[in-house]
Amino acid sequence: MTFRHDKHTESTVGTLAEQDHRIYFEYDQAWLNSGIELSPFKLPLKEGLFEHKDLSFGPLPGLFDDSLPDGWGLLLMDRHFRKKGINPATLSPLERLSYVGMRAMGALAYNPSENYQLDQKILDLHALGKNAEEVFRGDVAVVLPELERAGGSPGGARPKMLVGVRDDEMISGETDLPEGFEHWLIKFAAQSEPYIEINQASQVEYAYALMAKDAGINMPKAKLFHACNGKLKSLHFGVKRFDRDNERGLNKRRHLHTFGNLIHAFFRIPSTDYADLFKLTRLLTRNHHELLKLFRRMVFNITSHNRDDHAKNFSFMITGDDETTLPANLPANPTWILSPAYDLTFTHGIGGEHTMSVLGEGKNPTRAHCLALAEQFGILKKQASGIIDEVNQAVQYWPDFAEQAGCAKKISREIQVNHFML
Repeated sequence: MTFRHDKHTESTVGTLAEQDHRIYFEYDQAWLNSGIELSPFKLPLKEGLFEHKDLSFGPLPGLFDDSLPDGWGLLLMDRHFRKKGINPATLSPLERLSYVGMRAMGALAYNPSENYQLDQKILDLHALGKNAEEVFRGDVAVVLPELERAGGSPGGARPKMLVGVRDDEMISGETDLPEGFEHWLIKFAAQSEPYIEINQASQVEYAYALMAKDAGINMPKAKLFHACNGKLKSLHFGVKRFDRDNERGLNKRRHLHTFGNLIHAFFRIPSTDYADLFKLTRLLTRNHHELLKLFRRMVFNITSHNRDDHAKNFSFMITGDDETTLPANLPANPTWILSPAYDLTFTHGIGGEHTMSVLGEGKNPTRAHCLALAEQFGILKKQASGIIDEVNQAVQYWPDFAEQAGCAKKISREIQVNHFML
């Protein structure tokens, strides 16, 4: 396993192995010397062999589980295996990582080691992974319908595609891009999402991105991509990837780690509280400013009725001294920060509750809950109240953001009724 800084530079992190259906990991000595902890709580930086025993969480340690795609990506992966005559049920977690190879989100990359040279299946999977994405290139409006026809959305999974965009041109984006192209992630609305029946899910998410930015939240660049399929026209929500930067064609990468996988909390089960996230943020970043950013994001989720605020919808990233990306050489003083916000949109949540509770309250967290949580983590009441008021003001302008995004007035009104001023 390697850490890929950019298209020219990689550093070996360590070795993953499997024996008797057990997963083991060991850091490379050079990486130990670097002092950079990629997963401080579950894979601390120390010598020796780690055995993954937390099988109640999943088959892989959280650090590596973050490299696997979501439900939609796993579906496409399995479809590809079946086309090649491989039963997905027979694949081990390491074989799936081998297939992902250098195409994982974040900075980690996976290569079969010399010990696996005799295992032809693993080598075949690695080769398949390198060629899995169909090569496409063309005008955005023409390419997007082709991607959308790749398949429907099963079980509520959100179809996503990684692309490279330059003006009105689009190319495959899972690997490195030519100079001038930017890494983007485009979403296709899932059948289970609100307002999909009238093709408004993308507009709603774009309006939320505009509103969150106005509320002072660190958001990646977002836009609506127009697609034409005969006489039918559609819009798809896209965000510029913050784990990639193609400045000067170097395709720099950033290390990402989700909150849920940092602590081995299964994100599909509501088992975490914002207090847990604040505690981890304080331990990991050691930066009060990051707590303020998190507080603002929590308040926005409450006021805007974004109740799908689960443990994998918050991530952290590593930076170097006064840098926004990791340079080609490992930084001398790596630090953790909250990643930009993502997956912000109108959602009712499971049973009408926030997936992540606020001091135990998931149904109707109030201003008092937020202020009490702020006090626990050293945020002054005046400062917390100021953030709440700023977010409230931005959310009150929802109709303007909805109109700018092209949301139907009926949908805009339905959403506004659910907004809650703290």
